[in-house]
Amino acid sequence: MALLKEESEIVSIADLLSLNLTIPEYQRPYRWSSKSTNTLFNDTYQAFKSGIEEYRLGSIILHKKSVSFKSATNQYNLVDGQQRTTTLTILLYILDQNNQPLLNETYQPSSQNAIVDNYDLLTRRLHELSKQESRLFKDYLLNNCKVVKIVTDNEQEAFQFFDSQNSRGKALKPHDLLKAYHLREMKDETEATKLKLISEWEATNQQDLECLFGQYLYPTIRWSKNKDGLNYSADKIQIFKGIKPSNNFNYATYHRASNILIEQLNSNGSSELLGCNQLNQFQLTEPIIAGKRFFKWTLYYVQLQAKIENKIKKHYTTAQLPDKGAGNQYIKQLYEAVLMLFVDRFGFNELDDSVLHQLYTWSYSLRLKMKAVYPQTVNKYALGQHERLNLGLDLFNRIEEMNDPQELKTIALAPVDNAKNYQDIYELMKGWNW
Repeated sequence: MALLKEESEIVSIADLLSLNLTIPEYQRPYRWSSKSTNTLFNDTYQAFKSGIEEYRLGSIILHKKSVSFKSATNQYNLVDGQQRTTTLTILLYILDQNNQPLLNETYQPSSQNAIVDNYDLLTRRLHELSKQESRLFKDYLLNNCKVVKIVTDNEQEAFQFFDSQNSRGKALKPHDLLKAYHLREMKDETEATKLKLISEWEATNQQDLECLFGQYLYPTIRWSKNKDGLNYSADKIQIFKGIKPSNNFNYATYHRASNILIEQLNSNGSSELLGCNQLNQFQLTEPIIAGKRFFKWTLYYVQLQAKIENKIKKHYTTAQLPDKGAGNQYIKQLYEAVLMLFVDRFGFNELDDSVLHQLYTWSYSLRLKMKAVYPQTVNKYALGQHERLNLGLDLFNRIEEMNDPQELKTIALAPVDNAKNYQDIYELMKGWNW
């Protein structure tokens, strides 16, 4: 069960499309933008016009899956390269290449807009060519455009190749790499389970996911441990990889057992015996369990962030939560992040007006104190290292070490002067006893 070296080679698009290619149900929807599609057309067309003998289109990672005892019926799941291969399929279909495996695939409804848009775009581009040039271009696409075909007969190993390949060079977004990593750890889960979780993941706005990890989860976790929370990137996703199912060290066994117990208590209604309708399954500062639990963990914090945003929008005016300009956005994210940590530790019911106001005062004091706010400014302040305001107050770490939400009331904040550009913020803060 490993890399199939005899099948891993450089092949033409014609050879690639001669395989029984399929798109597994857990794959992401087809979402290539018009810009990416137009770039693919331009690059291949210019290579054709320039007479380049062999034009490489990157690599394709396939999981070879036997579906019968006859090798001829083997199918090849597209683990990486679906977006490019689908786009090439659309382009060749317009060029009357109708015997393509992906034309028989059923794409997710969320893929259909991109398929229609890119079909229209490529149709317009091909109308720029004469009939003879179109025929020659089609032949060039099939025979001179090539990919590096990587084939494995083990699905988890296919994800390993995907993960390692996209961790170098032009990488995917960090949350996409995490998706691939945790899919690889779901080797004992059914296709139906994978499909359900990935469908929920893909139904979430991908920019929101990117922001959730980079602007909230990563810095919050790091600040709670009194560590630098700057510059989240693909190089720093280790923090979200969690505990592998194969890890049998004591700490890993303990956390897996705790997660299993909570799931069981919630599923059979036993949590009600403990005085709550549903036990909270996640804690930001506790290890993540790799695989299925990671997807549930992420979606939980997507919902928690939205809930916090709705809470403060109802509580404050626009002038009290300014978001025009990068500095104001950084302050607002800091406020939402500290609220998220507080709620994560003590529960949403403890987020009363007093807590909202105290954490607002701590966050927006930085806005009144500083004319210019940068990520480095916020990072120093969150760590209690900003020499101009609340020096020594590492609030995230303090909240993480609290045993009771009332301990927040013992924290004294440094007073700040009025800033005429932020009169609404200052007036609101005056109600708090510095």
